[in-house]
Amino acid sequence: MSTQELEQTKISLSSRMLASVERFGNKLPDPAMLFVYLLFAVWVLSWMLSYVSFDLIDPRTGEAVIVNNLLAGAAITEFLSVMVTNFSHFHPVGVVLVAMLGIGVAEHTGFINSGLRALLGVTAKWLVTPMVILVGIVSHTAVDAGYVLVIPLGGVIFYAAGRHPLAGIAAAFAGVSGGFSANFVPSSLDPLLQGLTQAGAQIIDPDVVLNPLNNYFFTAASSILIIALGWYITEKIVEPRLKDTKVDGDEDDLPTLHDLEPNERKGLRASGLAFLIGVIVMVVTSIPADSVWRDATGELATGDAPIMRSIVSLIFLMFIIPGIVYGIVAGTVKSSKDIIEGMTKSMHQMSYYLVIMFFIAQFVYAFGESNLGVLLALKGAAGLQALAMPSYITIVGIVFLTAFINIFVGSASGKWGLLAPIFVPMLMQLGISPDLTQAAYRIGDSSTNIITPLMPYFPLVVVYCQRYVKNTGIGTVTAMMLPYSIVFLVVWTIFLLLYTVSGLPLGIQSSYTYP
Repeated sequence: MSTQELEQTKISLSSRMLASVERFGNKLPDPAMLFVYLLFAVWVLSWMLSYVSFDLIDPRTGEAVIVNNLLAGAAITEFLSVMVTNFSHFHPVGVVLVAMLGIGVAEHTGFINSGLRALLGVTAKWLVTPMVILVGIVSHTAVDAGYVLVIPLGGVIFYAAGRHPLAGIAAAFAGVSGGFSANFVPSSLDPLLQGLTQAGAQIIDPDVVLNPLNNYFFTAASSILIIALGWYITEKIVEPRLKDTKVDGDEDDLPTLHDLEPNERKGLRASGLAFLIGVIVMVVTSIPADSVWRDATGELATGDAPIMRSIVSLIFLMFIIPGIVYGIVAGTVKSSKDIIEGMTKSMHQMSYYLVIMFFIAQFVYAFGESNLGVLLALKGAAGLQALAMPSYITIVGIVFLTAFINIFVGSASGKWGLLAPIFVPMLMQLGISPDLTQAAYRIGDSSTNIITPLMPYFPLVVVYCQRYVKNTGIGTVTAMMLPYSIVFLVVWTIFLLLYTVSGLPLGIQSSYTYP
């Protein structure tokens, strides 16, 4: 068999496998009903396992792990009493809706469409894919902004460029979520994980002090890796597979690609100026050491800093103000009714998402209250520890165990809060630094984000895809993202091992020398 024939056989086999994944996934219940069934499963499992005693200690409390029976009378009445707040206080709901109000106005007035066409006019076609992935990676600095901003724009950019929009959504999703721990720019996640890692290390040595950027050099280098891998997978695997997938969305809502009209250019200049003024105001007001945008310690890039807590509100303003300015100057906004219409239209598009989010919020609450996630994480960690494998094989085991747990427990900080007190001291005794253990965890946590429907923003990606291909389901998105997940997991793990063997520093280290 020739090399070309062998390559075609491999492609055909992978296509059939992905098609099988898609068919199976799309046979699953509607995402909303899927979470209803999962909620019932959690209730039943919590009842069954509440009668079992476990010899596991929760590192956060120092007490034995107990599965709480959610079918007990008190648990049921408590569930009913918090059902509304579970939904109304569910973080992804507020994030998405507030951001979409501003984005809806910018889209309705034509600001986004014209801006993207202007951007495509100065961007080489062959650079569109890496550009989308790069923007997705950088968006991590703005917490969850990438999910509501970059991913839908990935579809718009690809469609406007004459390419399949689902491929653009896939590339953006891969950058935003699959490459969650790859970034050139530090984010609030860095000090959050570092704090948990340091607490775990101090179990062995109370004098250990880690730098919040203890993985920065590695995550920055990983950005280049993720862009390269995502670029190849998008153009060689995902996009060719989508060539027969017909775009059947509402033509009136789909972006078009044509030369900018004079009024559009004028509107873009005015809106660009408004945006620039806003950025200047933000920068100038953030510079003083006592700026109101800083936290109590004078820092900007922490979770407590007002500027970080205002990210979603700033996204809202970043789109609605330039969008209104564009509309007035370009003539697409005649009165305030046009602005409200843009907001209303964006909320109509979010109606299905809200239904799904209601049931996800109830499931997340029940899963957390049951302690099943704690049990799953600790059982997996105990099993890995019992194997007593060589150090670097253990690192690989941590990556893959984290990737598996991530399918069920989505919160990066929540999982690490459970696993750091186990993994960090265990590996320190093997001569592996907390920095390396944390880097291994981050790879596993990122790689499977894009294939689990249990991730709160996954249904939102399904909704984005349905704008272009109406029958998109869980299986469609999972099959589309599976090549990214597998390649990221395997190649990124190998990259970590090679990076470590080379002796390059993972990040900014403290003066402490690990054993």
